[in-house]
Amino acid sequence: METFIGAVELFPYFFEPVGWVLCDGRLLNISQNDVLYSLLGNRFGGDGITTFALPNLLGTEPIPGMNFYIATAGDYPVVS
Repeated sequence: METFIGAVELFPYFFEPVGWVLCDGRLLNISQNDVLYSLLGNRFGGDGITTFALPNLLGTEPIPGMNFYIATAGDYPVVS
């Protein structure tokens, strides 16, 4: 099974795996990340017109050296 877009996972990496972005509160362009925006909206920030923000989970890691990443690629979650 593929990862769902928007899923948040904890990884022991100091790099962004392909299809994942660090949950650091950064702003992303809606036009380049429209699928993720359709799930998150601007609830974590951004203007909701051209930008939206990722959740900022820095400092919330349960184990030092691990980081939270959000999936930008994968299956779109649907309700069946």
